[in-house]
Amino acid sequence: MSDDQNDAGASLARFEKTYFEECAELLDAAYGNLAELAEEKACDETMHAIFRAVHSIKGGAGAFGFNRLVAFAHELETLLDTLREGSLAVTPDVVALLLRAADALADLIDEARSAKELVPDFEAGLMQALRDMIRGDGVPGGKPGLKIRAGAAVRDTSEGAVQLYRINFMPKLELFQRANEPLLVIRGLRRLGAVRIETEFSRLPNLAAMEVEDCYLGWRLVLSTAASQAAVEEVFDFVVDDCDLSIELVGVATPVAAVSIDVVSTDPTPAASVALAPESARGETALPPQSIRVDVDKVDRVVNLVGELVINQAMLRELGINLPPDFCPGLINGLETLSQNLRELQESVMAIRAQPVKSVFSRMPRLVRELAVRLGKEVRLVVSGESTEIDKTVIEQLADPLTHLLRNAVDHGIESSDEREALGKPRLGTIHLRAGHRSGRIVIEISDDGRGIDREKVLAKARERGLVAQDASLRDDEIDNLIFLPGFSTAAIVSSVSGRGVGMDVVKRNIHALGGRIAVESNFGAGSRFLLSLPLTLAVLDGMVVAVGRETYIIPLTNIMESLRPTAANIHAVVGRGDVLTLRGVYVPLFYLHRHFMVADAVADACRGTVVIVEGEGEGQVGLVVDELLGQQQVVVKSLETNYDAVDGIGGATILGNGMVALILDVERLRGDAGPRAPKVPQPAGPSHTTSHLRSLN
Repeated sequence: MSDDQNDAGASLARFEKTYFEECAELLDAAYGNLAELAEEKACDETMHAIFRAVHSIKGGAGAFGFNRLVAFAHELETLLDTLREGSLAVTPDVVALLLRAADALADLIDEARSAKELVPDFEAGLMQALRDMIRGDGVPGGKPGLKIRAGAAVRDTSEGAVQLYRINFMPKLELFQRANEPLLVIRGLRRLGAVRIETEFSRLPNLAAMEVEDCYLGWRLVLSTAASQAAVEEVFDFVVDDCDLSIELVGVATPVAAVSIDVVSTDPTPAASVALAPESARGETALPPQSIRVDVDKVDRVVNLVGELVINQAMLRELGINLPPDFCPGLINGLETLSQNLRELQESVMAIRAQPVKSVFSRMPRLVRELAVRLGKEVRLVVSGESTEIDKTVIEQLADPLTHLLRNAVDHGIESSDEREALGKPRLGTIHLRAGHRSGRIVIEISDDGRGIDREKVLAKARERGLVAQDASLRDDEIDNLIFLPGFSTAAIVSSVSGRGVGMDVVKRNIHALGGRIAVESNFGAGSRFLLSLPLTLAVLDGMVVAVGRETYIIPLTNIMESLRPTAANIHAVVGRGDVLTLRGVYVPLFYLHRHFMVADAVADACRGTVVIVEGEGEGQVGLVVDELLGQQQVVVKSLETNYDAVDGIGGATILGNGMVALILDVERLRGDAGPRAPKVPQPAGPSHTTSHLRSLN
């Protein structure tokens, strides 16, 4: 194979990759708009947006020769066009069919991407259902449903001046091969106003020379409309590269009711001539948002370089602090300015990596629909906050935990329709999936109106499996958290959905691996609520630098409630529980960092050191005993697993301005260890075992 052929193959592969990335984005947008249709929140633009997404997918599929995908998308597109025209009402049956068609479209895209063929007649029945719906056969009793009025963005043509456009539309021969359809363009014009059409036959060959996949016809059209020039041009957006096109404004007439189409047979002086000029040449049209597609690896490289700059800046600042104030004031001011600019640069770079959680949330409605059908339940998923942004590295690892939680809600949480009706509940169960920002973190909530957690059954099952002592007395929240234990399941029958006890423990482990926390709240008979609290990014964090002996640690600011130096009267020893601090009438367990990490020469008396009160998601507070607070600092997080090994109670490491390695505390895991702990034998004076092996981070 020649080098030119190799280059061509590589280029095609890159284009295909870009196409499938765009397909994922288009499907996400289509699912979001279909959800609005299902909840009857749709506006006129909703149907247009769905149509554009399907048409774009079909166009790219035609360019790459994915004929099966093109054929199905064409049938779906035809139904959507019928709905846009208002010839067919949007009923619940239509919405259900559109959702099934979108799922099938996603499967066909996966087939094209992975080259794994679906069964031969996979889409045949659905395509026939689409055709039946277009003819009206699929609408039971002619139910009117919700009407979507076409042309929402267009002014009412019965008011104001009507503009006359002369349009020459000459498709290229390969128009059909690019999965474009001239009839859809003409229909789009008819939605803007009255159209007179003349067909151009000059390119039509004799029958023997005719190719069935070539487009030989052209059209000369005259459009009278009150719509803007940009709206007329938008009709041709999908075919502009596959045709010779000119749009000419030939005059302004009276309102539509008084207009005769024959006026265009005269030869008026053109008021303006348009050949689809670039947006910058159109004075009244706002520029659309501009974007570029960049490989994630390139963005990660920039993030890493900025992180190194932050570390070097911290080192320079440390040196500047040690200089006499009058030695070089310009240098000190310059370092402060550099610090501010670098902070803004870092935030901007991190914003580039941020993505809406919609990319994950959009996959969940299909999961819930398919599982509900399999289990014979009536369930709907209500999604909100999908525009909430979070670091891409966090988003990529959210899919599995959310999948487990939603499967658990449908299988264990939502009752059968008959059972719900007997309990006085609506037959249709509801699951809410929400996302939002709170205290510098992202919080995702999954709640349902199902049966909730049967604590008696959970505790009995845990005792049966030996997960809890037979005589153990547990609080309600402790019983609720038993569902996260490995091997725990209350399912009576092992099925393909549940029963093996390998779901919720995986959720907790994955969330903790992201530096997150998970909490559960339940009201038996009324439903359950799971709260996931996650860091916005895994690359940087704001932390409090604390000293313990000769070691330095970082406590994430999002966990810190307050800090204080207690008195001896406020510290009490509790048998079997260790030391506790009385704080405004509440007992807070104390956790001595020097004992846990075996740090020598540390302050052992909490009254001579400092207690930092920290709190996790949905649980109580813990007081971390340290020697002193050294100050607040933004730090670049380095992975321990990559550079060393996992350490209990440590979430990562960073390099301080003095070049030393500091460990970042995982407060959630430390809180789990709070309680009675015998002092360990401290190591000899000097760096701890962990930090001595982490110098390679620098």
